[in-house]
Amino acid sequence: MSSNYFDKKGSEVSSKEIRRRTVVSFSVFIVLLGVGFFAWSKLYNQPQSADNVQPFLRASLQANERIFSRLYSANKQTKSFKKTDAVARVRVNGDVGMDTAFDYAKWKLKVVRKPGDTLFISLAEIRALPKTEIVFDFKCVEGWSQVTHWGGVRFDEFMKKYNLAPEEAMKYVGMVTPDGQYYVGVDMPSMLQPQTLLCYEMNGKPLPLDQGYPLRLIIPVKYGIKHLKRIGVMSFSNDKPKDYWAEQGYDYYAGL
Repeated sequence: MSSNYFDKKGSEVSSKEIRRRTVVSFSVFIVLLGVGFFAWSKLYNQPQSADNVQPFLRASLQANERIFSRLYSANKQTKSFKKTDAVARVRVNGDVGMDTAFDYAKWKLKVVRKPGDTLFISLAEIRALPKTEIVFDFKCVEGWSQVTHWGGVRFDEFMKKYNLAPEEAMKYVGMVTPDGQYYVGVDMPSMLQPQTLLCYEMNGKPLPLDQGYPLRLIIPVKYGIKHLKRIGVMSFSNDKPKDYWAEQGYDYYAGL
């Protein structure tokens, strides 16, 4: 039996040449694997920055943010669905900040316009504003999504109602749960997008406790990590507010 083989061009290749090519290919693979491991090790063992993230990773995420924020359009609309498309059992995307000792009977939204100048707004006052409903595909960074139905007041209309034009001119909105355990920072253009809601209803009923009762953020142009449940305090700034998941190494912008 012949020990020779033929390559794709039909040329005869000896067993010795096959072995040589195999050794070369395997050697190249080992070298590339070693280079990859070395590069990963160098990046992984970099000293972490103040927000607990390796500088190279944070720089990459910030570059992505600059690109996508420049591409953002105020006219961008997330696809809407029919109410009948919405799931009946809505998945809970995390429970950080959902302190079971929370006294919702005493809750009021604290809107900090500047130090020493805070509005205290009740749920009844928020519900008295025009209601907007949205049915959209809620996306989580964990890889799952659901078509869900929410109701509340548009954030841009809330800002107008409470004469927050100076605050609207700032770059960011910060939100924190009443227990201070969960917090997000969101760019103002995304907050003012007309589908962004201060939400108090899910599937036409008051929010369940585990979905952020009495008030949560629904912001369809962002991943679920930005949809803060149970808003306690809202503030405004030109510097990035602290953000829970950005401190864990996730993208601060978290846009879709």
